[in-house]
Amino acid sequence: MLFQEIIGLPHIKTHLTTTANNNRIPHAQLFVGNPGSGTLPMAVAYAQYILCKNQNAENSGGVESCNLKFDKLAHADLHFAFPVAANERVKKHPVSANFLEEWRAFFNENPYGSLYEWYQKLGIENKQGQIGVDEAQDIVKSLSLKSYEGGYKVMLIWMAEKMNIAAANKLLKLIEEPPNNTLFLLIAEDEEQIIQTIRSRCQVLHFPPLPEAEIAEFLQKKKACKPEEALKIAYQANGSYTRALNLLNKDSGDDAFETWFIQWVRSAFKAKGNKSTVLELIAWSEEIAGMGRESQKSFLLYCIEFFRQALLMNYQAKNLVYMEPKTKGFQLQKFAPFVHGGNILSITEALEEAIYHIGRNANAKIVLTDLSIKLTRFLHKKAT
Repeated sequence: MLFQEIIGLPHIKTHLTTTANNNRIPHAQLFVGNPGSGTLPMAVAYAQYILCKNQNAENSGGVESCNLKFDKLAHADLHFAFPVAANERVKKHPVSANFLEEWRAFFNENPYGSLYEWYQKLGIENKQGQIGVDEAQDIVKSLSLKSYEGGYKVMLIWMAEKMNIAAANKLLKLIEEPPNNTLFLLIAEDEEQIIQTIRSRCQVLHFPPLPEAEIAEFLQKKKACKPEEALKIAYQANGSYTRALNLLNKDSGDDAFETWFIQWVRSAFKAKGNKSTVLELIAWSEEIAGMGRESQKSFLLYCIEFFRQALLMNYQAKNLVYMEPKTKGFQLQKFAPFVHGGNILSITEALEEAIYHIGRNANAKIVLTDLSIKLTRFLHKKAT
């Protein structure tokens, strides 16, 4: 992976190459960024720069055979760990080593791919993957061996927040005091979910949302997208190249999410003084509960963003509003006045609480029904 293949982020590229050139590489680093911000491709490019002894931001001038190995993610001193779960092929004790073929294909198809897309690749989108203690044992074993080519060994842990407590505790000492020339690159979207004892041992690097102009330019260059379409997609992508690709390919899932959301808020509006409408909310909860938990969490995150967009519209920050609902008869301008300073915090907290409980295997139907009943109160709350 070449730095020039990564969208934008020149300050981060300069920082990483400078630390490598000056031989001041922190042994444990945590890359934090929203989906589609480029944390994974940046980590791979950084590993390639170090392992191949490259000399500039284009990742050239180093060992040619080493750079060729990175084209297939097949370097012997580059190790990966990522969330997995049992599937049709691997029935018991799944670890990353069982899925390296799928991982390489996933990365080569789209280095900006999301966690949900990874689960789809494995056929486990209805499950919740994790980095467990079996994985931690494999990591310890891999890093106890000598470097194959005599230089650094790099352990790249993608979605490090999916590491469970047992795995984190097992790796804690190794991350704190790794063998010589061993580099940990942890990648996360939510650093708060990583235990503090591991976070405190890492140098944290935050990735900002990608600028619209750079996303648009990349779409034109790599996807032969027309300039007008590229600019519109980049605006709607909200700083995420992953979302930009989904919008371009029309497979973001937002159409289904929009339908469910609008059905939900319409029923919640009618529920005040109309007990029979509660049955509609219960039926809605049953429908959403029938999806996989990762899909449920993705939908609830979409709901948070929809309410946020309505709030921005209500307070006349129209230049920040990128959502364009397609559902017939629904207009964001007419919905926006019902989302205001008097209820937005309550709505957001209720949605975040629902995401938390669903992520911990609570009964989704009960969680979503409770959330729906709360929403009937919040939407009718007067602005303060």
